Amino acid sequence: MKNLAYNTYANNNVAVESPEKLIEMLYEGILRFNAQAAAAITANNIEKRTYWINRSMAIFIELITTLDYSHGDIAYYLQGLYAYEQELLIEANLHNDLKKIHEVTAVVKGLLDAWRESTNISQTA
Repeated sequence: MKNLAYNTYANNNVAVESPEKLIEMLYEGILRFNAQAAAAITANNIEKRTYWINRSMAIFIELITTLDYSHGDIAYYLQGLYAYEQELLIEANLHNDLKKIHEVTAVVKGLLDAWRESTNISQTA
């Protein structure tokens, strides 16, 4: 599981320039996968909904796994936030709930904006 992020992007021939860029890419991945899950919910396609939600869940697992707790309370906060977002995705999958997908997407957009601001990564999307 620890190499999930690296393997995913290495298989897609994406060069990762820095750990900061990798986190940005993971957040962007959640946004893309959630958009696909939302489309599947709208189309009432259970198989695709589950597939795309599981992809987002895998990224949250990777984000939790790579948290550095030596940086203090922020890592514990993010762990709880990521776990809560996973709960919302589970509920979205169980109940075909587009609203939960949008809630997770809004939080991740906020995280991505804050990450870019704090790391001075320019917006590439």
